[in-house]
Order: sequence, then structure tokens, then C-alpha cells
Amino acid sequence: MAIGFDSDFLKKLEYLHVVSKKAFAGQARAERLTPKRGRGLEFADYRQYSAGDDFRHIDWKAYRRLGRLLLRLFDEEQDLPIYLFIDASHSMAPAGQGPEKFEQALRLAAALCYIGLAHLDRVTIMPFDSTVREERTPGQGKGRIFRVFEMLEQLQVGGTTDMAEAFKNFAGRGRRAGLTVVISDFLDPKGFEKPLKMLQARGHDVYAVQMASEKDRDPGALGDVRFVDAESGEIRDVEVTPALARAYTAAWEKHTDELQTFCGRYNIGYIRADVERPVEEIVLQTFRQGRFVA
Repeated sequence: MAIGFDSDFLKKLEYLHVVSKKAFAGQARAERLTPKRGRGLEFADYRQYSAGDDFRHIDWKAYRRLGRLLLRLFDEEQDLPIYLFIDASHSMAPAGQGPEKFEQALRLAAALCYIGLAHLDRVTIMPFDSTVREERTPGQGKGRIFRVFEMLEQLQVGGTTDMAEAFKNFAGRGRRAGLTVVISDFLDPKGFEKPLKMLQARGHDVYAVQMASEKDRDPGALGDVRFVDAESGEIRDVEVTPALARAYTAAWEKHTDELQTFCGRYNIGYIRADVERPVEEIVLQTFRQGRFVA
């Protein structure tokens, strides 16, 4: 699948920035404020001058008024670590349904990458199934977006979903806390609650982007239907009645409601991204309404 955006959409993305509910200390200078006091442009506070401090930051007007040497402090502008977890398990592109859900996830990841890169944030792409397959860091600056497109185009679905094991693998790598975005359908047989809380416990600001498809909600046919589990390969022959079809849809809606309720309870950002909607609409409208970008 070729991934690419037209110049008008990229220009609109440049005016956005990813919103984090937390402030993180970064490494390189970028375009956002962190708790670290340094030599940025925005005034933050005063403190008493100590021997060895840079005398150029002494506020001489305050000295004339108060007779004390006070040092002006500024908020340091530094990069935000952004971790993009992309679900690459078989459930994201089940046989017979096509790859629309996975491809939409890749497009959303590319858009978020560009927003981060344009603001010199440090973006890491992390495809996962039952583990984090690899870490891909394109660098900084919006010119790296073409490298991002190439990285994402190489990704293939495979394996079973085990978010707890994948995030445990990530947590063991000792990465700095940052904004962590999980792009997934969250159809994990072991549940999504423990994995998302695990990321929070590590100090990350967590966002859940739920990929949803009409094919997930609709069994697709009535009568004798053979269902095949996309990840386990288990086969079940079922007579789909209208009542069973309604129950199937209700079960999927319950899954979505539980995910949204859980995220609200634990202050985890939640966005639902339907594959039938254009990426531009999801990013420029839904993400904004969810206070994910501004």
C-alpha cells in the first residue's frame, strides 16, 4: 500500500500540535515547554542568585526595587517523546475483510508523525502483535515524513494480539516517559485494561485510538455462515439468525462502550476512528474534538 498526503493536507497538519496532558522533560530543543527551567523564551519564575549563575539573567530592575539579586528563569523548550504503537496483528486485516482497518491505522500514524516531526518532537513508530516487533525512529523535522511513509509501507499484519506482553516488552527497555498513542481495534482476548494501565503506571500520557469498521459490527450475512478467527484460525459454523446478528452487533458496541468508559475513568484519551471516514476528517475534526490535537 502506498501512503502519501497531498500538500494542502500536510500544510494543515503543520498548524496542529499534539496535546499532552502532562509535561515531560525532553532531550533536544523543540517547540513546546517542559518543566525543566532553562534558557527558553517564556518567563517562568525567579530564584535567588547563587555564585556561579549566569549574571546575564539577573533582573536588575528587581535588584533596584528589592535590593536582592534575583535570577530570571525561563521555561525550556524541548522535544516531546511520542510513541506510536500500531496494532499489526491479524485482527487488523482479517481474511475476507480486506486490509482497510490496518491501512487506515497506518495513514493516521503517518499524520500524527508529521505533526510531531513538524514541531521537532521525537517520534518512535512501534508496530506490535504479541510483542513490539521493532522501534523505528525517523529523526526530527518535517522533511523526514517521506522516510515515515517508507517505514509504514513496509509493515505487514501477522501474529496474535497480546497487548500486555507487548507493552511489558516496551516497558523493559527503559524509555523516557512521553505521549503514548495506541492505534488498535483493542480486540485482545486478554483484555485492554491491564496493558493501558501498565503504560500509565510508567508515567506515560496515554491515548487510545480505536480502529473500527462496519465489517466488525455486522456479521455480513444470514443463514449458515462459517466464521474463522483471524488470529487463532479457529473455525465455527453458525446459523446466523436476525436475533443472533443483532446480538453480534450489540456485543461489538458493548466492547466499544467499555473501552470508552474505561479510558474516561482513568484519564486516558480516547478517539474512535471509523475506516469509512476520510483520514483528513478524522484528524482535523475528531482528533480536535477529542482534544488530542490543537
